[in-house]
Amino acid sequence: MAFGAQELRVLRRALALALHPRPASAEDVHDCLRLAESLDEAMDEATRLRAFLLADLARYRAALPGSVTGYLAVLTEALDAGHQPGADDLAALRALRGTPAAAVLLARCRPVPAARSHLLALPGGRRADEKPPQDPARKPARKPAPAPAPADPRRPIPTPGEVFPRRRPNPPAPGSRHHLAAG
Repeated sequence: MAFGAQELRVLRRALALALHPRPASAEDVHDCLRLAESLDEAMDEATRLRAFLLADLARYRAALPGSVTGYLAVLTEALDAGHQPGADDLAALRALRGTPAAAVLLARCRPVPAARSHLLALPGGRRADEKPPQDPARKPARKPAPAPAPADPRRPIPTPGEVFPRRRPNPPAPGSRHHLAAG
């Protein structure tokens, strides 16, 4: 998801209000609500797109083996969008293993073997609520590093537009077809 310059300004103001609470102006509240609505719409659209993609994937899977190339393309797109392949997808890929693209996707979809699911107790360990024993010969702990100095509150934080100014397009070269005038 990408934000435009105006949306970034609103987001910056909202974060500033969250970090340094103060009374918000009506304009700030209105802009924050409008940004929240835009984000909700984007999330809803992503959900609709994902549902469409998964329905399309099911249609192609049902039409296998005649729809191999379409199915593999839609499955690749779904995987790129974060889809976790189900048993149907894995079974279809196993059936299509002879196709090089299906073999690549099957290797991509294989579940990673799970690590051991239980923890082992090591001898000499301690309980979580116990403090470590103090060794008198041990060196004293180092002093923590000093915290960085706070930013100067009088100096505003630059916006991305100030840090990265827009590039001006180069003017067309004389004699090029873009330089010619109509008339």
